[in-house]
Amino acid sequence: MRKTSLTVLVLALGVFGIITTEMGMVGVLPQVSAELGVTPSAAGWLVGVFALVIAVSGPFTTLLASGIDRKKVLAAAIAVFAVSNAVYALTTQYEVMLAFRVVPALFHPVFFAVALATAARLVPAGDATRATATVFGGVTVGFAFGVPLTSYLAEHVSLASAFWFGALVNLIAFLGILRFVPSMPVGQRVSYGAQLSVLKQSRMWLTITSVVLVFAAMFSVYGYFAEYLGQVTHMDGTWVSAMLMAFGVIMILGNFVFGGLLRRNLIRTVVAYPVLILLVYVLLYAVGPLFAPMVVAVLVWGAVHSGGLIVSQSWLGRDAVDAPEFGNSLFISFSNLGITVGTAVGGWVLAEYGARQLAWAGGAFAIAALIAMALRLGLDRAGAQQAPPAGQEVRTLGDVRS
Repeated sequence: MRKTSLTVLVLALGVFGIITTEMGMVGVLPQVSAELGVTPSAAGWLVGVFALVIAVSGPFTTLLASGIDRKKVLAAAIAVFAVSNAVYALTTQYEVMLAFRVVPALFHPVFFAVALATAARLVPAGDATRATATVFGGVTVGFAFGVPLTSYLAEHVSLASAFWFGALVNLIAFLGILRFVPSMPVGQRVSYGAQLSVLKQSRMWLTITSVVLVFAAMFSVYGYFAEYLGQVTHMDGTWVSAMLMAFGVIMILGNFVFGGLLRRNLIRTVVAYPVLILLVYVLLYAVGPLFAPMVVAVLVWGAVHSGGLIVSQSWLGRDAVDAPEFGNSLFISFSNLGITVGTAVGGWVLAEYGARQLAWAGGAFAIAALIAMALRLGLDRAGAQQAPPAGQEVRTLGDVRS
């Protein structure tokens, strides 16, 4: 059991390294622009192309890797991230850095999909949600500490040191996978057709739609966190940085709270999520101009925001129990699509109506997500597919194994 716990923690460390690599670039774009001699908009493509590649390629790369020993897949994927960070640290060519943003992005959904399925497979069925929450904890710790530390190193030491930090984290995760993850050759491989067949079901597309809308609700507001606190609450840069850190730390706790709620009742927790995020946005709008209440509201916001990842993955996993890794890759791809849609709409609202109105954009997406979930559950009630009894919901999620 102790070795299993270490294995799950190693997978979470790998996720931390991947998030630090993906999102850490956001905080160092000014330094990248200056050192590589490119415009800020060109530097921005180092972030945008990463998300775009994930959204487009995720399900296909996961399908291609579905017949390979899971340990080898995990080790190879995280090694690519370690090498890519080393290239970022050493190169002075924008084109080289851009190419090595594309390469790891191809492996990003593969690592996530396999890591989530592996964590669930290594533990008893009743502990699967807890193991999944632990792996997702790597995401929240990455946002809370990995991204700020990357930015700090670039600002106060050097840009290269920020990327060497990312390389070191991914290298440690690589060694941990070699040491603690058991060899897991694929036994009876699920055919490509069988995996793709989950997309033939109308209920799956309603689930995917709700995942896109949940992430659009989250990131239409969170994507402009600094602008909201700066323009509406009039916080200075120091306070905004502190709120970002506090937001990330509270996300770590919220992630495990939602994991516990999902173990109790998956469907109720999923349906409650868009309602909770809607209430948070009403709170943000109400107290936005008030400094002290907004500090408290940010903590509430972080706690609720954290649940969107594991709630959405569990919701989609319910419809993909026969092809769990492919289902996880769909989650990664369509959640990134939701991020893209949300930030695009949020940017439009910010430009046209001002930062305070961002809360209504997020609220509209939350209501749309709730409608999509209701339609999806309506198919169950109509007999298209019987929902699992309440006592078996976690077991279904726990069976998300390769």
